[in-house]
Amino acid sequence: MPSVTLYSSNRCPYAHRTRLTLTAKGVEFERVEIDLDNKPDNFHEISPYGKVPVLVVGSDRIWESAIINEYIDEVFPNPPLLPTLPGERAIARIWIDFVNTKLTTAFYKLLLAQNPAHQDQWREELHHHCRFLETEALQPDQPYILGDTLSLVDISVYPWLERWSAIAAHRQFPLPDDCPRLQRWFHTLQQNPTIQTWQNDPAQYVEDYRRYANNTATSTTAQELRQT
Repeated sequence: MPSVTLYSSNRCPYAHRTRLTLTAKGVEFERVEIDLDNKPDNFHEISPYGKVPVLVVGSDRIWESAIINEYIDEVFPNPPLLPTLPGERAIARIWIDFVNTKLTTAFYKLLLAQNPAHQDQWREELHHHCRFLETEALQPDQPYILGDTLSLVDISVYPWLERWSAIAAHRQFPLPDDCPRLQRWFHTLQQNPTIQTWQNDPAQYVEDYRRYANNTATSTTAQELRQT
């Protein structure tokens, strides 16, 4: 088996979900921690976008977490983290895209917003996305989004819920009470051994995202979202 190296950052939710994917697969890997506030001078040679995660497996170098995670699922097929049927795989990819384009955007936009009216707008938007997960993705008779086992969809969503303490503290928006399935799913994931491997103290995220809440964050994600 070729060596596996993950360029990661503990505070980055995108890198978090790749660590979860590798752990769910039982893949041994070397973790290279990147200080996102003081990146190595040669980091763009490793990561063309200047972001984490980046996965190196033998001669393969992959970036962008959703693509990395599907690559892992293909190269290390057991246990499978995506359905085998094309239609079901398509639905899984729709939910991953929803997280990448809808949920995470609202999460960061709410933190970055300084104007109270804009904060209200993004609270409403984030609440809408929580309700969409509640009614469309989560079923009352199954513990995970796609059924009885952990999947790339669960892994794609989870890191932002673990970081919800930052939203609650800085923008007074706890996980909505009218989303009991979402709350139950979050609790189920918190008990999962794979998830527990990489859990952090919620208070850490309150501090990690303070500069987002003050609109002084200099991360690539913050800079990109300010332009949209």
